[in-house]
Amino acid sequence: MTHSPQFRLVPLADLLPHEEIHGPTVRALAAHLRQVGVVSDPIWVAEGSNVILNGHHRVAALRSLGAERAPAWVIPYDSDLIRLERWQEGPPIPRAEVVRRAAARQLFSPKTTRHILAVELPHRATPLSELFPPGRAPRRASHHRRASGRSPTSGARTPGSG
Repeated sequence: MTHSPQFRLVPLADLLPHEEIHGPTVRALAAHLRQVGVVSDPIWVAEGSNVILNGHHRVAALRSLGAERAPAWVIPYDSDLIRLERWQEGPPIPRAEVVRRAAARQLFSPKTTRHILAVELPHRATPLSELFPPGRAPRRASHHRRASGRSPTSGARTPGSG
């Protein structure tokens, strides 16, 4: 079954990370989002499981600002539209293992998985105001420490890809 990714504003509470995050990257990204007032690149989420495929740092930055939703491309993870590779050398990681570890909160190290789409997604900038409850502005970003692998708010990407 192959169908196109769908754009949605997904509740942050529903998202499951599968990689740890890097705290300084989250803080810098939160400051940037607060300054520009827009999320210029939606995250990628696996349809059905709500596993974050790309955008762990954006999710953590939005959480630190008090957002309730994230702009996301929801992608059929079992389709040929998406390929799973690694950023560094190592054995292949099955998609089922990504989903299993996310559900069990057994996070991979930052920059372990690399998801690649076979289609180009259109540009879709989302104002921060659409991600917060009505009448509530972003709060000052909270401080994050490097994830221990047990926090449901952790995930991973390095600057520019998270």
